[in-house]
Amino acid sequence: MRSVRARAALGATLVVAVALAAAGLAVLLVLRGNLTDRAGLEAEVTAREVAGELALGATYAELDLDDDDHPVQVTDEEGRVVAVSKDLEAVSGTGTAGVVPVSPAPAPGPGDDDDDEDDDGSDPPRSEVSSDSPDFTNGTATVDGEKADYRFAAVEVTTKEDVTLTVHAGAPLAAEQEAVNTVRTSMLTGLPVMLLVVAGVTWLVTRRALRPVEGIRRELAAITASEDLARRVPEPDSRDEIARLARTTNETLTVLEASVDRQRRFVADASHELRSPIASLRTQLEVGAAHPELLDLPGAVTDTVRLQVLAADLLLLARLDAGERPGRTAVDLGALVREEVSQRTADRIAPQVSVADGPLEVAGSRGQLARVVGNLLDNAERHAERSVAVTVRAERDEVLVEVTDDGPGVPETEQDRIFERFVRLDDARSRDDGGAGLGLAIARDVAARHGGTLTVGTAPSGGARFTLRLPLRLPGRERP
Repeated sequence: MRSVRARAALGATLVVAVALAAAGLAVLLVLRGNLTDRAGLEAEVTAREVAGELALGATYAELDLDDDDHPVQVTDEEGRVVAVSKDLEAVSGTGTAGVVPVSPAPAPGPGDDDDDEDDDGSDPPRSEVSSDSPDFTNGTATVDGEKADYRFAAVEVTTKEDVTLTVHAGAPLAAEQEAVNTVRTSMLTGLPVMLLVVAGVTWLVTRRALRPVEGIRRELAAITASEDLARRVPEPDSRDEIARLARTTNETLTVLEASVDRQRRFVADASHELRSPIASLRTQLEVGAAHPELLDLPGAVTDTVRLQVLAADLLLLARLDAGERPGRTAVDLGALVREEVSQRTADRIAPQVSVADGPLEVAGSRGQLARVVGNLLDNAERHAERSVAVTVRAERDEVLVEVTDDGPGVPETEQDRIFERFVRLDDARSRDDGGAGLGLAIARDVAARHGGTLTVGTAPSGGARFTLRLPLRLPGRERP
């Protein structure tokens, strides 16, 4: 039962079995009720015919009681049998003591005058058949030695002698019983066959529907074993849920492959960037150990600083890739920019700062945002010729920080690639002047994790203009 096909087949079979059993029971009950009502109607018709004869003044001997299919029994007010069908030998279900007539009262003869008044001058009693619904009962009757089940109808009649009689007439239930038994037998015979068909069809349909899933599973197992993320699972031609599952799986594999490739390139680029300062520092230390007078101490310090900066950048990128979320403290970007610029006393070009009035607070990590501003200033300082400008202002529900320079700018075709890791444009290839190519990548990642964006365009002076947009922190409203 661990198979989906087996569970689906069993579930469908159980549901169909319950539904068929309920439907079959309902059909049997309705069929039995209809046939019983039909037999009751036949019994009522026969009873009313006999009652009509009695109401018209027929004697008990003149009653037409020769129909073996509809046995009749007539009783008086005390429950004594006064007339029965010719071949009726025994009866049950009518509430009478027997079938043999017992001292019947004389019936009116043909010479009686129905229109004469009684001795006291009053009108003679009127004969009539009761218009009330008859009483129906089930019982048995033995007719000509054969016992069978019958549906009896009891109809009351008042004769001209003011005698109240009850006519019990029966209709056989053999047809009803035979029909019900036939239908029941057919259902009991057909139900297992139908359940087998349902189980088989469900099994085959489920197997066919799940066949692509098995193909997807096998391919994923092969990808896991081979570690080849370039492979893709087969996509069925259908437009159902399984086809969407296959497409989503392939999209996930594509993203995973890109992530793994990016991680591999990151490790390779990091190793390459670390190799040069480490090799240079080692060479200087070895030369200094052999010839102390030739030790380039400033160069060793510079290489050490480069290693420290690169290690800090790699550590920050690792934390960002691990999903580290920034804090929710309030940070005034205007004050942050002024503080960062005030600390850059050794810059070749002093940045010009312009901070607009009004609320300029954002929610986030002050240290990470300071890193973004510092990286943008470092980039502008590296490429500017004579001026670097920083502007902080509010626009709608955002805070904008724009850093511009008058350098060569960024070509439009390179404006997206410049934010990739370890990317340096052709005119900034020197590792001594161009850095490791991680500053802008870190800045964009930090901006994105603060709910903002970092873009690059062309400044009015022709240089680069980097625009940092972050959600404005309003009182009573949390940062999204």
